[in-house]
Amino acid sequence: MSSVATPAVFPPPVHRARRGSRPALLVAEFRGTGDIAILIPFLRAAQTRYDVTLLSVPNAAGLLARFAPEVELMPCLAPWALFSGGRDLPRWPWRTLGRVLRELRSRRYAAAVSIWPLASDHVFLRLARPGRLFGYGRPGLGWLLDRDLANGRHIHRPEAWRRLAEELRLPAVSLAQPRLQPPVSARRLVLHSGASQPLRVWPLARYAELLRRLRAQGWDPVVLCDRDQLATWFGLGETQARVAAGMDEMVDTIAGAAAFLGNDSGPGHIAALCGVPTFTIFGPQVPELFAPGHPLAAWIDGRPCPYKPCYDRCHYPEPFCLTGIEVGDVWPQLETWLTQVSA
Repeated sequence: MSSVATPAVFPPPVHRARRGSRPALLVAEFRGTGDIAILIPFLRAAQTRYDVTLLSVPNAAGLLARFAPEVELMPCLAPWALFSGGRDLPRWPWRTLGRVLRELRSRRYAAAVSIWPLASDHVFLRLARPGRLFGYGRPGLGWLLDRDLANGRHIHRPEAWRRLAEELRLPAVSLAQPRLQPPVSARRLVLHSGASQPLRVWPLARYAELLRRLRAQGWDPVVLCDRDQLATWFGLGETQARVAAGMDEMVDTIAGAAAFLGNDSGPGHIAALCGVPTFTIFGPQVPELFAPGHPLAAWIDGRPCPYKPCYDRCHYPEPFCLTGIEVGDVWPQLETWLTQVSA
């Protein structure tokens, strides 16, 4: 996701006349790739009863094409959902947002849904004029929704979508996905060291030490990373580290693993979507909300901080909750988890 509130670069929505007799459902998810991966099982269930439109970031297209190709994507960069610059109202793409709303209104959606307890999301969806709006309201703002599923506490993201599916009387959404494909080998482990936000990236030198120990135990690690991490990995001697050329390569590489290791970021949720067990190194966020939805998911929690979860707006010069985690903290838990995964 872009880190600044710049005007959208995607073309305006194309008007499509609805065909058939099924009701239309609008699903809103304005955040990142991991959030789209969490959403996919709900979209698959929704397709059984509705013509589904996903209102989301443009890069959702790769996952939709692979896992839910019948869902229509209407690209929309919601400036209020960006990590920074979201309050810079003069730079918001007002004309593009207006075109999106006009097109949404023309579709006459029977219902719209979102799991984020944000009034900004709910107001925008209200302006699209769906028949009913379902979601999770903030205290005192539940009146924006026709059906507020909030129960006074935060909910694990996969569980939030499962409850919405129940509310819409969709087929049951499993919290565990079957394997997309068999692992290449029982000792293949994929490490993805990147994250959309630097506050979630555990130091690469510490990952390098984990790789050394993994190889000593007979594991066959594959290193995927963000483009700006390549030079550092090469300097650490990981000359086979690479950046996935696209979503298909990312999915195929992760799906072929027996286990996945990484930061609290999108690739971990893609691994869970592919049925691959995950081990996550958390920092500013909390596993209770953001842990990948796999029954063998494990993690090490970040150091205590009074501001957690801070939603990537750290109050300190560096995220000590993450940088305070040493290799010696991670390795015993990772080693035990790998024994369970490979049993």
